[in-house]
Order: sequence, then structure tokens, then C-alpha cells
Amino acid sequence: MENIAFQGLIGLSLAMYLWLISAGLTIIFGVLRIVNFAHGSLFMVGAYLAYTFYGQMGLPFGVAIVLSLVGTGLLGLAMERGFLSRIYNVDEAYQLLLTFGFILILDDAVKIIWGGVFRIPPIPEFLDGSWPVFGRAFPVYNAFVIAVGVAVAVILWVMFEKTWWGRIARATASDREMASAIGVNVPLVFSAVFVFGAMLAALGGAIGTPVRVAAPGIGASMIIQAFIITVIGGLGNLKGAFVSSLIVGILSAYGTLFFPVFELFLIFVIMAVVLLVRPQGLFAR
Repeated sequence: MENIAFQGLIGLSLAMYLWLISAGLTIIFGVLRIVNFAHGSLFMVGAYLAYTFYGQMGLPFGVAIVLSLVGTGLLGLAMERGFLSRIYNVDEAYQLLLTFGFILILDDAVKIIWGGVFRIPPIPEFLDGSWPVFGRAFPVYNAFVIAVGVAVAVILWVMFEKTWWGRIARATASDREMASAIGVNVPLVFSAVFVFGAMLAALGGAIGTPVRVAAPGIGASMIIQAFIITVIGGLGNLKGAFVSSLIVGILSAYGTLFFPVFELFLIFVIMAVVLLVRPQGLFAR
């Protein structure tokens, strides 16, 4: 019984990584109505930038995370203003092709700049070690990741439900023409939302750097799981993304423990069942 409870905590920490990347993907789709295939690549860029600032340049871990968010946010701004802003009103297929092209470009850029080998720096001293939980050693860093994920969930709820900016973003998502008619700068909102979503993806990559390898192609594997989460929870629904992240993360942990061969199979089965029973997702309105 203790092993089962402990594995649930491991799944909870995995769920927080998935929550951070799926939250950004959900926000971008909810407001911009773009399915951003390159979102996982922004996760990868955040991981590599954090590795550079912390592992190579020796900057404090917190500073390295902030700088990786800023760098990835600037990259997201260039992507949105230079490319995506030109295709908002065209067929979705062109949006998918463009964002998929960014995956190829960013993967090759990472190989050119950092090489094709895995990168992983040491865990910061203040987050190293473990705590006794259910008779086993639970890494302090995993607890840190859980705390970050919960904090981000609370911040997003306050931002979108209690602030003026959140109301503007929700109004733009609901009816961009009406929002523009009452004076909302829609292109500015789109840019801000895309940059914010890119920074959320980078945060997931950055805080995972000391325990998860940074390697070319990790963005592709992460975006698959993020899409599964957004489909289960409902496209554009943050509450659904959070709950779905918990479901997928914890089931992945238990799948690794009991059915290691069928771990991903279980997740895809859940997605298929949701699509059959409730195609719009569990929490979509």
C-alpha cells in the first residue's frame, strides 16, 4: 500500500511537468485558436537555455530559470509577430504546417548550437536530498516541482478570473471582432498571450533540466502528451488541462509500476474513450 501511495507522489510530480506545457498550449488555443505544434519545441528551448545559464555559465538556478523564460518569450514573440500573425484567418492546415515547420527548424538549431548529446546539470544544493515519505526517500526536487505546478495553477486562476487583463483576454477569445470594436488592441493581446504561453512551456523545460535530460527531439514527445491532455480536458479549458494532467501523470506512474510495456497504451485508451463518450472533452462547455 505504501508503494502505491509513493508512486502516486511520483506521478504527481510528472503531472506538474505536463501541466506547465499543456497550460501554455491551452491558453494559446483558447485565445488565438491556433493549435501550436511547436509548443513542445519551446519547452525544449527553455530546457537548453536553463542548462546554458545554470550548467555552463554558473548563474544561480533561479536567475537561470528567469533568463530562460525571457529568452523563450522573445523567441515566441518573433514567431507570433513574424509568422503566425499573418495566417490567423487562413485554413487551419496552413497553421499546422507552419508550426510543424518550426519543430524541424528549432530541432536543427538546437543541434547546431548545443550538439546532439544529452545535457543535464547537477541539482542545486538547496534542492538536493530527500525526505522520508511512506518509508521511502522522496526527492526534495520532486516536491519543488509539485509546489511550482500548484503555484502556477493558482496564479493562472487569479490572472484570468480576477484581473482586468484576464477579462480582456477572455473577451478576445470569445469574440475578437467585438473586442476590437470596443477598443481592445487584439494584435497586442494575441502577442502577449502567445509569449505568456511560450514562457509557461519554457518553465516546464527549465525546472526539469536538473532531473530530465535536455536533448534534441524532447519537444516532440512532450507535445504528444500535451495534446492528449488538452483533448481529454477540453481544448482551451485550463481547469480541464490541470485535471487531465493529474490523470495522465498519475496513470503514467502507475503504468510504469504495474504495466511498463503498456504505459502509453493506457493513456491513448483513455483519450479514445473520452473522444467516443464526450468528444468536446471532460470540461468543455
